[in-house]
Amino acid sequence: MNPKILALYLPQFHPFPENDEWWGKGFTEWTNVGKAKPLFRGHDEPRVPTELGYYDLRLPLIREQQTQMAREAGVTAFCYWHYWFGNGRRLLADVFHEVLESGKPDFPFCLAWANHTWRAVGCTTGVTSKAILMEQTYPGIEDAKAHFELLLKAFRDERYVKIDGKPYLFIFDPVALPQEYVDCFKKMSIEAGFPGIYLVANVSDNSIKKEVMLQKGYDAVCYCDILGHAQQKRNTFWHKVYKHLQGIVLHRPTRVYDYRKQYKELVGDIDKGDDVIPQIVPQWDHSPRGGRKTIIYTHSTPEYFAKHVRMAMEAIKGKKEEHQILMLKSWNEWAEGNYMEPDMTHGRGYINALRQVVDEYKKR
Repeated sequence: MNPKILALYLPQFHPFPENDEWWGKGFTEWTNVGKAKPLFRGHDEPRVPTELGYYDLRLPLIREQQTQMAREAGVTAFCYWHYWFGNGRRLLADVFHEVLESGKPDFPFCLAWANHTWRAVGCTTGVTSKAILMEQTYPGIEDAKAHFELLLKAFRDERYVKIDGKPYLFIFDPVALPQEYVDCFKKMSIEAGFPGIYLVANVSDNSIKKEVMLQKGYDAVCYCDILGHAQQKRNTFWHKVYKHLQGIVLHRPTRVYDYRKQYKELVGDIDKGDDVIPQIVPQWDHSPRGGRKTIIYTHSTPEYFAKHVRMAMEAIKGKKEEHQILMLKSWNEWAEGNYMEPDMTHGRGYINALRQVVDEYKKR
């Protein structure tokens, strides 16, 4: 086996004008991370970074250090979140622009289009307003063409991840993306000299059949519900009543799940398909952004993450080598408690756990 592990990467950890305007000068994701508080006994908050500290991604040295850690973990490439809101409106573009223009770090990469509207709620704790900060729009075919032309320089970079010769592009919300954008990207990629574009549909609703996405022109599907393939079991009336009463009696968040059980739900039989890409999740705690109403994993440890990764490796080992792909969610989503980088609780534990499993399967 030679698995490709593509780690989602958030290029947010630096001040930028829009955040200054919305939340106050100097606000970054570290603001959320630092002010987080434990919401119940044993809740591991706030999270404290160690080796890299509360870094600023504008510094090339930090990006090089992240790359070295990723190599040590067995990560194949960073998959940078990319923001295009229509008509050339962009956010968080500076870090990746520097990576592309400088040629450094010399480490493979690809892009994930985060095609969703930014609202105030969920960006930081204590905010309930659903006011739109930046709206995702799809103005039409000319916008699709302009967007592809922007992406093309990255696609042509020798570091860019290609699958079957096609540049890999992860789509956050494939349901919302108009068909004309999919068709345009596929047509223009061929005109640019590629055999096509490898579009991956990030599907958050596990009830959506992969065939729906494949018929729209996607090459593969990644089922990304953070609660995994057992989500439908939790939508029953009595389960909701139980969780509501739990919140009242215990005065604790109602969406708390034990990772020791949860990891088993994150990979299923459907992930064995050649056109399905499993997702691996080391840990999750969205409370630094969303407070009590968000999903929290407890008892996440490197040891249980290793078990989770082994399940994912078993799902892909029968695929042809080019399609032995895992999406790692995520490398550095600190405000979602979803990261691999060293912290005070586990040190390099998650990095070492992933490396261990990668080495186990590469020997087979």
